[in-house]
Amino acid sequence: MLVDSHCHLDFPEFAPELDAVVARAKAAGVGTCVSIGTTLEKFDGVLAVAAKFPDVWCSVGIHPHEAEKEPLRDAAPLIQRAEHKKVVGIGETGLDFYYNHSPRDPQIANFRAHIAAARELGLPLIVHTRDAEDETIEILRDEMGKGAFTGLIHCFTGTQKLADAALDLGFCISVSGIATFKKSQDLRAVLKEVPLERLLVETDAPYLAPMPHRGKRNEPAFVTNTAATLAELKGVSAEELARATTDNFFRLFTKAARPA
Repeated sequence: MLVDSHCHLDFPEFAPELDAVVARAKAAGVGTCVSIGTTLEKFDGVLAVAAKFPDVWCSVGIHPHEAEKEPLRDAAPLIQRAEHKKVVGIGETGLDFYYNHSPRDPQIANFRAHIAAARELGLPLIVHTRDAEDETIEILRDEMGKGAFTGLIHCFTGTQKLADAALDLGFCISVSGIATFKKSQDLRAVLKEVPLERLLVETDAPYLAPMPHRGKRNEPAFVTNTAATLAELKGVSAEELARATTDNFFRLFTKAARPA
């Protein structure tokens, strides 16, 4: 079994055939999915998708792009929503200084509020970081000094420095379809050095479809392609990669239940 640890099943791209998308994932051996929250305004829709399917879970969070529209004064709005049994993680949150769709100060404030929620609830933090490695590392280290929390770097595309810092903090590294792209030699070189027991796989669907689906709408079933690339990179069988990444997921996302 594989787990798609990060997808967006509430997005309109999936609405016409959501049941079929989840069925195709199951048929491909993807037994569990986490549908990720990106705004509080649309959280009810995220939760509704998770509630519909026994093996789809969700997170609550405000994407850094949305930080200016949905600034947080504290962690309370996240904590309140995370009380639902289907909410297994906090995020996605973090810093995106590539697009700068929100100013940096609201991004940083929201990032710290998400960390506070993750710490208080004991749920993993789902971190998005782009063109902000140094700032991300600094905040994670500073907040870890205030009290421990767990988490992962989602859709990892960073440097060895970011990978080392994340691993030192006890975080996991989540691998998306980008790792299958021809141009991603540098990324694969970093991922090759990440211990197998700290890796997860994801799609970030509907975005970032892996080879050979690149250019199409991504969906959870395609996580098998990313897993195959990662298994080859790590020099293990597909079965061993699936077993390891699935065990890693349930060890990190302790609120999620394994499929019956």
